[in-house]
Amino acid sequence: MKQVFVTGGSGFIGRSLIRQLVAKEIKVKALARSDQAAVLLQSLGAEPVHGKLNEATLLKEAMIDCDVVFHLAGWHKLGSGDWREAEVINVGGSRTVLQAAIDANVSKIVYTSTIAVFGDTHGELPDESYVGPGHFSSHYDRTKWLAHYDVVMPMIRSGAPIVVVMPGLAYGPNDHSPIGNLMRRFIQNKLPFPFLPGPDTIYTYAHVDDIAAGHILAAENGKQGELYILAGPPVSLGEMVDFWARLTGKVAPAFHIPSRLIKSVVPFVEWIEPYFEFPAIFSSEVINTLGTSQAGSSSKAEAELGWRQRPLRSGMLDTFAHISEEIADQPQPVMRDREVATLALAIAGGLFFGWLIIRRLRKSKAS
Repeated sequence: MKQVFVTGGSGFIGRSLIRQLVAKEIKVKALARSDQAAVLLQSLGAEPVHGKLNEATLLKEAMIDCDVVFHLAGWHKLGSGDWREAEVINVGGSRTVLQAAIDANVSKIVYTSTIAVFGDTHGELPDESYVGPGHFSSHYDRTKWLAHYDVVMPMIRSGAPIVVVMPGLAYGPNDHSPIGNLMRRFIQNKLPFPFLPGPDTIYTYAHVDDIAAGHILAAENGKQGELYILAGPPVSLGEMVDFWARLTGKVAPAFHIPSRLIKSVVPFVEWIEPYFEFPAIFSSEVINTLGTSQAGSSSKAEAELGWRQRPLRSGMLDTFAHISEEIADQPQPVMRDREVATLALAIAGGLFFGWLIIRRLRKSKAS
């Protein structure tokens, strides 16, 4: 590779990808949808290309003479009800970007999917041949499924030079996803701690730098039309938070709340969400993921791409070190009053719905 084009370069995985490409002395052009993104991309060593995912002509012109296109851009806003924007970006945007790369005669396209397209794997560790059922807990998962199966796979069957990578849960410094925020809350002992909701929820954790490296390996060694899972070992949330406690010396959560109990409040949370500004980790979409398994085996990526990942211990220690520095440099205001109110409302709603169900059952038995 001498020159590449990247979408989503200002995102969590994209920033790491650009840093690694620049370190290899590869020229990087990256799509910038705002002046702020352009400044960030330039600081990483990339050449910003101002534009949006739906500007087919601009994209094609920017991709000409590029050896590889990395399409990472996507909508990922758990707790947001704007499903239209999710479809425009994740489905329509992917179709436009990939078609532009094909029209520009790019020799290889690396598309970033996700193991979330598998849906709930119910404790299994499937490989790339698994096809998800299409039942999802969030607009992100649903629209990524649509992009994967309705856009990318048909293009592959038509001969497009696409290689698909499917990351598991990415973690690392500067992660502002629900899991990254949960790590910050753990360090700061903020809600939901000392309670741990959904300890049976299973994710496959991989460091962001390792996932970015997997993208480069897919460009170098990936076979056209093949899928490669980039995921770490499956670990339940309860085990992971206990692991955090051992790593940091902090006290492990005293109370584990079963997923089925937490999920009983979802109807109530969905009802009041339009009227209250909830932290994302308390949203109905995040609550719906509790008790599920999002997992996949990386054996193929390890065998065919030579992908490797760091031990969880070193990756998590690195992440907590950055979180501690971030908290010290930029202390965040404590929103405990609002969060306590949120939790109290959710619990009250759950008790109310539980009472309604019990009442209905008693009436049915009496009749």
